[in-house]
Amino acid sequence: MISKATFLFISGGEIALILLIVVMVFGADKIPEIARGLGKGMRTLKDATNDIKSEITKSAEQQGIDTSITDGVNEELKKVKEDLEDFTGSIKRKF
Repeated sequence: MISKATFLFISGGEIALILLIVVMVFGADKIPEIARGLGKGMRTLKDATNDIKSEITKSAEQQGIDTSITDGVNEELKKVKEDLEDFTGSIKRKF
């Protein structure tokens, strides 16, 4: 297992530097507005994705297509992922 959790392989110092540059470029008063806009955009994208998924599922059910096959595929993917994590658990990444 990886001993140190990282977010997209960015360290704390790099995040602090990015935040400092954002504050310098946009100013402290604009950051909440930017964050709200990004949050709304991400929410809209998530809602649109969920709508598309539900429309595809609904259309498949109307056409008589068996959608339960995806459950088996998801289970197999989980098994492969677990096996891969077990196999690579003792390997540590070195950068």
